[in-house]
Amino acid sequence: MSDIKPSLTKEEKKLLKYKLERARRRTPFRRQEWFRYKKLGESWRKPRGKHSKLREQLDWRPPIVDAGYRGPRAVRGLHPSGFREVMVYNLADIEKIDPSKEAARISTKVGGRKRELIEDKAKELNIRVLNPRVE
Repeated sequence: MSDIKPSLTKEEKKLLKYKLERARRRTPFRRQEWFRYKKLGESWRKPRGKHSKLREQLDWRPPIVDAGYRGPRAVRGLHPSGFREVMVYNLADIEKIDPSKEAARISTKVGGRKRELIEDKAKELNIRVLNPRVE
């Protein structure tokens, strides 16, 4: 099922490859003092303190999230496979998908029986499912 590929132009393929390479090399953006207190976690929060060294972007501090780190507009929001992700909750949703540009991501709220029906319908319509059942 994973052998289904999106129809991308040469330019889009090049930009997607560039975006994924940049993302791989980028330092992870972590919350200020994430290493100090476990309760803070690593998820990004903008530093807002008056005396914050991270907000002032001093050289010895890690980089902060900035517009310059964004990917190319043509491939922004695409799954690494090159498809646009579409959330699917029922059989009616799967029929609205364009198989050449979009892939289905079945909601976690969908039960096993309905999930199986959705996956069978996707296979029939030649639509890629990004999170198939593991058997």
